[in-house]
Amino acid sequence: MASSSMDVPGPGPAGTGNGPAVSRREFDATFQSVRTWGRWASADRGAWNRVTADLVRRATATVRSGTVVPLSLPWDTRPGPDNRRPALHHMTDLGDVEAPEPSTHKDFIAADYHGKALTHLDALCHIAYRGQLYDGRPAHEAVDAAGARFGAVSALGPLVTTGVLLDLPAVLGTGWLEPGQAVHARDIVAAEEALQVTIGEGDAVLLRTGRVRRREELGAWDADAASAGLHVDAVPLLAERGIALLGSDGDNDVRPSPVEGVHSPVHALAVAAMGVPLLDNLDLEALSAATAEAGRYDFLLVVAPLNVPGGTGSPVNPVAVL
Repeated sequence: MASSSMDVPGPGPAGTGNGPAVSRREFDATFQSVRTWGRWASADRGAWNRVTADLVRRATATVRSGTVVPLSLPWDTRPGPDNRRPALHHMTDLGDVEAPEPSTHKDFIAADYHGKALTHLDALCHIAYRGQLYDGRPAHEAVDAAGARFGAVSALGPLVTTGVLLDLPAVLGTGWLEPGQAVHARDIVAAEEALQVTIGEGDAVLLRTGRVRRREELGAWDADAASAGLHVDAVPLLAERGIALLGSDGDNDVRPSPVEGVHSPVHALAVAAMGVPLLDNLDLEALSAATAEAGRYDFLLVVAPLNVPGGTGSPVNPVAVL
């Protein structure tokens, strides 16, 4: 799919492999084909309803070495081309506010986290397509200035399931996929075969494109303009497998979008059609090394978003246990 760009002196131009183009009519047909509206009584948990107690027990059985791998990026307060709204962090107590013993140190954090810089979970109220949230709920009725009354992150709760890493650079023998490079259904199948792993019902699929490594070696770039990610044609395969969660070291969508008039088609298909929450901006570099050393690409995954009533998502630090 992509060749290594280790010799590129800077962020470099976007790749040209985001196609083929998908018409709006074709996209709408795909949306209808993967839609799971009306399937679950607890609709605002969406595909997390797939994860039964039996699947949780199956996931815990994947733990062998006990190696724990955190998957979040650091809290980023520095502006950059991929961090236009930096997170906030400042001290509120330097041991000089309260009574002297014991001294205390306190801080304040805040973030407009839906972007390219912070690891976060997208809840089902985050995305609407043609005015409708998941399960056909009218967005204008479900979401207002006070928050969401359907599909909020507080309805999801924690997730414990089997994680599957699709390490595309490892499969290809490259450092990373170039920005703008699409991952297709055929690439997912090829990765399963190469890594000897199979995506199953209720699994969390994590796609590594190598974005973090590329950024470390070549510098930041505008990931809104160009990033490696899934093409629309990969989503029906994931729907067929019955996944519960989708995540990536990017924001899951290939950019530029191959669908004219739809800037984030994978977001629309996963969240609004399938009820699959998304993990954006993961750091999968340590997990890539750990799975390669273990010789297997499935593991226990724990995701515990903040309990924010009405929230559209949450900053999160998912944890993989091998």
